[in-house]
Amino acid sequence: MRKVAVIGVGQSVFGVRGDVTLQELAWEAVREALEDAGITQKDVDISVVGTVGTRGYELMPAQPVNDYVGMTPKGPIRVEMACATGLAALTVGYNFIASGNADVVLAIGVEKMNEVDTPTSLAVGGRAGNYLWEFHFYGTTMPAGYALYATAHMAKFGTTEEHMALVAVKNHYYGSLNPKAHFQHPVTVEEVLKSRPVAWPIKLLDSSPISDGAAAVVLASEDAARRLKVDTPVWIAGIGYANDTPILTRRPDYVGYRATRLAAEMAYKRAGIAPQDVEVANVHDAFTIAEIIAYEDLGFVKKGEGAKLIAEGQTYAGGKVAVNIDGGLKAKGHPLGATGLGMVYELTKQLREEREGKRQAPLKRYVALAHNVAGVGHVAYVVVLRR
Repeated sequence: MRKVAVIGVGQSVFGVRGDVTLQELAWEAVREALEDAGITQKDVDISVVGTVGTRGYELMPAQPVNDYVGMTPKGPIRVEMACATGLAALTVGYNFIASGNADVVLAIGVEKMNEVDTPTSLAVGGRAGNYLWEFHFYGTTMPAGYALYATAHMAKFGTTEEHMALVAVKNHYYGSLNPKAHFQHPVTVEEVLKSRPVAWPIKLLDSSPISDGAAAVVLASEDAARRLKVDTPVWIAGIGYANDTPILTRRPDYVGYRATRLAAEMAYKRAGIAPQDVEVANVHDAFTIAEIIAYEDLGFVKKGEGAKLIAEGQTYAGGKVAVNIDGGLKAKGHPLGATGLGMVYELTKQLREEREGKRQAPLKRYVALAHNVAGVGHVAYVVVLRR
């Protein structure tokens, strides 16, 4: 297995992007990633396009996107794994290089989520699990699924709505510092608690927005990175992945996600690190309770102590582990196909120490982690990055 480096990253502005087509949105990220890597399309061997493509006019978007960004005839491979599509696409690109089948890969994640109305979007999201069982019979949506886990966590560990609100406050704070974030304004605990219920205890301000956006990552083998004279490669030290049953009633409990725990164990083992080595992380906070549960499932704290970690402010930059200091899904946005690659975009910038002021995490070990989940813990990818 050959070593694989991230040598270029790009991201569009996330938000309601009615000003561009899907292809134009992808190009915003691809152009930045190619320029960041100091290469052109001619230097890339193959592209991997990660997109769910269920809410827009392009139901089979990989080829139109690939052609528009100048990658014909080099690909594309299309990848779809619901909300975890971004890191799934990264994993495919990684495997191309690690196995020796390519030297340079362009991973693209793009989504236009606002081509349909909110009820339609929620209905489509409910199909991320087992449609005939979870959705058709019970009407399950993503907010309802996460609310199930929230109430179980509250009952067993004493987690409160205020703890969840603190996650929103932190992530909106960092979103207010991020010019590419969907939400660029701070919120207070009181505002979160007073926002309308979506699926109790999940409220509007506990929920990530419906976002359009794109992100792109250029991957290269060690030899290619050397040949291209990359100044600061960021190495993919380990990738972990796992899934759980999509039928929630078959799960043993609702206080954590088995897929995340297994994916994290695999990634840590392959990277040769422990959870305590991670200094900055982007975790899948589609809803605020998900970030609290992620603290525990990723091993940053013991099970049941996630609420204490946010209450003590230990997931701000300079704390025990800086989490979602780009705003996370909660404030930066959650355009499904782009989300995971947007995490790698931010973490690469962090490891290169290219952020300014309060947005830069203080680093000693230069170890970062990206955590991308599909559905309600249905699938999880965990990627460890090192400089």
